[in-house]
Amino acid sequence: MTSPTTETSPTLNILNGLCYITFAYDAARSIDLNKAEARIHEATQRSTLRHKRPAPSYFEYQPAPLRLTQDTEAIKLGNYLTRPSVDLQFYDFGAVAVTYTVDIAGPFSELLTLSEELYDNEPLLADSRLRVGQLLHVIGDAAAQAWLSSVVEDYIVFHIASFAEAIDVNLFHAQQGQEIARILRAERRLLSEQEVADAFVARISYGMEDLTIVDWNAALLIDRDGDDIRAVLEYANVELLEMRYLDQKLDRALDQAYDTLSKRAFSLPRLLGYYGADLQLSDAAQIGTAVA
Repeated sequence: MTSPTTETSPTLNILNGLCYITFAYDAARSIDLNKAEARIHEATQRSTLRHKRPAPSYFEYQPAPLRLTQDTEAIKLGNYLTRPSVDLQFYDFGAVAVTYTVDIAGPFSELLTLSEELYDNEPLLADSRLRVGQLLHVIGDAAAQAWLSSVVEDYIVFHIASFAEAIDVNLFHAQQGQEIARILRAERRLLSEQEVADAFVARISYGMEDLTIVDWNAALLIDRDGDDIRAVLEYANVELLEMRYLDQKLDRALDQAYDTLSKRAFSLPRLLGYYGADLQLSDAAQIGTAVA
């Protein structure tokens, strides 16, 4: 069991790392990616948009999503700033993911403050939603039955490529368990041992120098590369969005079906009223026959 600690080593500094904040939206029933790419290329915003279609070699999408980078102003997040660009990814099944990037080089302990800033961050949410809406307008009928759903899935990945000094990931996990769990759950208060253990349920390492901890709100990735893991996490977040959206549609359909059936059941006695006399005469005749 991981024992709670309240201190972080003063020498534990991130040399190279990025935080990725992704917002996934259900934006259409489907998106014609080739047509959308052509529309974006023809649009007036083409000077601030860079686009590419090839899927990463480690994650073979079928078909490959449309990946865009849009120049923008940096957004302040406490002591941090987002990079002056935003990545957007369009999927053929109608989902759009918007990703902001933050440089996290510096003290590892500062990630807790950033995590708190990112939890339910309204400026980023509003900005991402606005960008999706604008690009839906640009691609026009390339998006079939375009409608920006209110359902959104956000996810954070803290990707540390290297620390200022070499670390043993197992020792790091054991010593900094409390701090890691609070970062993943954006929680300033000390967590119970049970809560810390729960945050580490999905923990995996491939080698001696990498570590991935996936929690419900965020993930910590320590890996010199790690782009393949980030791609999987991003795709999983999009799929979770689709499942939530479909679940809500199913709930609404079931509610409507229940209301419809309830109305029919309520009208059944009135319907029987038209034939009530005939049914009573028929019943009386059957009884009389049985008696005879």
